[in-house]
Amino acid sequence: MGYRILSKREVCANQYELTVFAPHITRNAQAGQFIILRVSENGERIPLTIADYNRSTGALTIVFMAVGYTTKQLAKLNVGEEILDISGPLGKPTHINNYGTVVCLAGGYGAAPCYLIARAFKEAGNKVYMIMGARNKDLIFWQDKMKSACDELFITTDDGSLGEKGFVTGVLERLIQNEKIDYAIAVGPMPMMRAVANMTKDKDIKTEASMNPIMVDGTGMCGACRVTVGGEVKFACVDGPDFDAHKIDFDEVINRTKIYKEHEKKRDENCNLLKQS
Repeated sequence: MGYRILSKREVCANQYELTVFAPHITRNAQAGQFIILRVSENGERIPLTIADYNRSTGALTIVFMAVGYTTKQLAKLNVGEEILDISGPLGKPTHINNYGTVVCLAGGYGAAPCYLIARAFKEAGNKVYMIMGARNKDLIFWQDKMKSACDELFITTDDGSLGEKGFVTGVLERLIQNEKIDYAIAVGPMPMMRAVANMTKDKDIKTEASMNPIMVDGTGMCGACRVTVGGEVKFACVDGPDFDAHKIDFDEVINRTKIYKEHEKKRDENCNLLKQS
């Protein structure tokens, strides 16, 4: 028995929101955790962050961009159809405490997991700022949901087509200058998270980054998602995905990701050639 799709919509260009019936996952899901799914019997396993959930209805929401072979297959599914299997919740939840003033920084696709994270921090009694950034206005989504999860929402775009022109770090720098920030968490592209870590390191602001390295099994067995944190090897799937951003070797992770993406691109090209033959 698969996981029935309850709703589907394209939230922005080539980015989809799927809600599926998965009560055994929503029963225990927490902010910051993820799932691993397989679209079909011969499909690969891919990790996706839990974007939202409803414990009473068993509805699990994921958001993804259709860029690789598997995510494109996932995007073709419609309401009433089923995903073959889903494992989760996986990973450790985000470390939610009452820090005081919290800043959640979401770059690009990082907006989806940041919703639950911001909501959890707000429910814990924090003052929560959310900074969403993307290349342009067409890649910004869930604005209303984000506003409901935080005290103030800021939006930045590289081209200035929505919100402030620039990067999330520009708004973060202004907030740091104007008031005491007690905690920051960054979710999104590696360069963005590294920039946030560099900005907060000498300001005594506790900062975590939600790591999204290469991942295969989600149980720590394969070792593909290893990251070096404070000189020690950690596995994002079981030790994370959130780590102390000031101790992460971002250069190592970025270099490993580049190599993987090159192989992934070639694999997708070969898959398309096989389909056409």
